[in-house]
Amino acid sequence: MSLKAGIIGLPNVGKSTLFNAITKKHILAANYPFATIEPNVGVVTVPDSRLEFLENLYVPKNTVPTSFEFTDIAGLVKGASQGEGLGNKFLSHIREVDAIVEVVRCFQDENIIHVAGGVDPIRDIEIINVELILADLEIILNRISKIEKKATTTKDKESLLELGALQKCQKSLEQNIPIRLIKDLTEDEQLAIKSFNFITAKPIIYVANVNEEAAVIGENEYVSKVKSYASNENSSVIVMCAKMESELAELEESEKKNFLKELGINYSGLDKLIFATYDLLGLETFFTVGKDECRAWTFKKGMVAKKCAGLIHSDIERGFIKAEIMKYSDLEELKDDKKVQEAGKLYLEGKDYVMQDGDIVYFRFNV
Repeated sequence: MSLKAGIIGLPNVGKSTLFNAITKKHILAANYPFATIEPNVGVVTVPDSRLEFLENLYVPKNTVPTSFEFTDIAGLVKGASQGEGLGNKFLSHIREVDAIVEVVRCFQDENIIHVAGGVDPIRDIEIINVELILADLEIILNRISKIEKKATTTKDKESLLELGALQKCQKSLEQNIPIRLIKDLTEDEQLAIKSFNFITAKPIIYVANVNEEAAVIGENEYVSKVKSYASNENSSVIVMCAKMESELAELEESEKKNFLKELGINYSGLDKLIFATYDLLGLETFFTVGKDECRAWTFKKGMVAKKCAGLIHSDIERGFIKAEIMKYSDLEELKDDKKVQEAGKLYLEGKDYVMQDGDIVYFRFNV
């Protein structure tokens, strides 16, 4: 399942440094605008203690965690919607992602240039918001001009539905409200405009990039402003120090855990971001287990068993018979799949069973 989150922000806010930490790739993280010209794509594994438990229980030949993609996109500047900087390239790249991670600078450092002249996270967020809104608005106005006459004269239902949805979006954007915050778009209207891939319709997480001291405390005056702003649109804020996360990424896992423990931190900012983005994308995990392999599989919330079988192989979906399901909590408690079965907690489910996060599955199929 190929889903990806795009990391965006003004130049020099720490996007590429964060991306280095996420993927442990050493891309160019230079102290000048547009150091990142083409989007850098990296696959990140999702930390999951459940998979560690299953690995220890089954001792398989191979263990495969679940993963998704992060894309580092070139820094945005004011006027991008009119082609300033790398505007058009930036906007086309961001349309291709499923969710947005917006990095906001929340620290002072005279040695790092700020493209807007000083640290002001709310100003930075609003610069980006305006550019994204203008980009979506341009598409909407162009489309309305093409279909409005046809829709009103022919009374074609599909055209009228699309026109109504676009007009709602236009009204919202002209009031500086992103499409994702429109409350009265029906499911049919959302479907009618889905193909436009509007940027402001994508879910968003804000990353408050702080210095090392604020990362431990988890707060400073800039972070407070970002949290207040995000709460007004029901968005999450992850506080982290991209520089520290990049350094942590170089450590062995045991060293990393010990370092965080000394700081009194349970999870790194990067881990919190991965969890939050995974949730924002509407993703959950099921497991397949055995002596050959223990593997975590990513699926979209609400997917049924037959569709999840297809994530493993199309033949399994095509020949689907039943899904044998164990709950992770039952296996964790009993520590033996035979005991789970003896306790009557091994369930046979059909093709329409809605998969749950943490399900341990064996698919029966015949091709």
